[in-house]
Amino acid sequence: QVQLVESGGGLVQAGGSLRLSCAASGRTFSTSAMGWFRRAPGKEREFVAAISRSGGSTYYADSVKGRFTISRDNAKNTVYLQMNSLKPEDTAVYYCAADAIITAQTMGLYYHDIHYWGKGTLVTVSS
Repeated sequence: QVQLVESGGGLVQAGGSLRLSCAASGRTFSTSAMGWFRRAPGKEREFVAAISRSGGSTYYADSVKGRFTISRDNAKNTVYLQMNSLKPEDTAVYYCAADAIITAQTMGLYYHDIHYWGKGTLVTVSS
């Protein structure tokens, strides 16, 4: 069993930055691919970024490439999402996800099958 708790959301002006954290409990963190997803008001949940078990490979949605950076610290059981140059369209609830079977490369495709989700943290970007 893995429990995920996100933090770091808040209100920021366009062009600003935020860093989200996701703290994971359980001993399977280092063997799990980790990802971030988001759901904007009135829209479907969408893939944002994912990172492999070792942290050696990262994947991003085109909409955030070059602005967001995903990283992980396996010693701290924590995954991060550094968000720079934020835009109003980045406003959403951001969710952390973990899975020991689905790879980071395919998290965006198979997100319906992801085993573990956090409850989300709200990011609001004002114009």
